[in-house]
Amino acid sequence: MHTVVERELELKLVLSPERSIPVPARLTYRTDDPYAVHITFHIGSDQPVNWTFARELLVEGVFRPCGHGDVRVWPTKFDGHSVVLMALSSPDGEALLEAPTAAVSAWLERTLRAVPPGSESEQLGIDDGLAELLAPAPGGRDELWLRDPWPSDESKDGE
Repeated sequence: MHTVVERELELKLVLSPERSIPVPARLTYRTDDPYAVHITFHIGSDQPVNWTFARELLVEGVFRPCGHGDVRVWPTKFDGHSVVLMALSSPDGEALLEAPTAAVSAWLERTLRAVPPGSESEQLGIDDGLAELLAPAPGGRDELWLRDPWPSDESKDGE
């Protein structure tokens, strides 16, 4: 069974240093996708905007600047409050979002309790799947499987 850790919160879409607008968002972490975090932004359109990126990136971004390319995350203070900034870039545009550090950190802590760092691969069941795939077949069918399906051109005794 898989666990889902969610948190609804209000982010701010930063339009300029003096102006931002609230954006309702949902942070989602699923133990069946243990390396990723999912953020859904409800921007007033018919379809929400979804972003997925590495959980490790968000965890590190709470403490120090990290990321490059499409997703960059870093901590800062604004009006005396600790916030996490997320710069998202896609072919459709760019956005700078501000999230309260305390809310993001509390949610990340719940994800880290669900799947501790370094144990993500255990959630995927890759080792179990490989073991099952490579296990000998019951009843000796492996010998039949490995036998050459085409008879030899050289017959014995008129076969």
